[in-house]
Amino acid sequence: MSRSKYEFILKMIDDIEYAVSRHSSVTEALSDRVSKPAILMSLMQIGETLGKMSFDNPTLAEYAKGAYNVRNFIAHDYEGVNTAIIENIVRNLLAPLKDEILVEMEK
Repeated sequence: MSRSKYEFILKMIDDIEYAVSRHSSVTEALSDRVSKPAILMSLMQIGETLGKMSFDNPTLAEYAKGAYNVRNFIAHDYEGVNTAIIENIVRNLLAPLKDEILVEMEK
């Protein structure tokens, strides 16, 4: 386990949560010219970091695979990013990822 990598991912999740909290909704945050790039960059960093790690935890391994795919999608087709997909990730996947990381860090 790399505690510093987990801490970095948690920081990126916190940055996304902060960007969203400055708006009335995730949709609004992804429409903002400053918040959208910040959220996308944080998601790219999460995917890049998870992609460099290996996991015994199958749930984290699955998150890592998905996060790395999202990273590639953003990096290689930035203008074509489907914000509905990003909104779904922010709404439904970041909190469970955060929980899995916190559990892993307690081990």
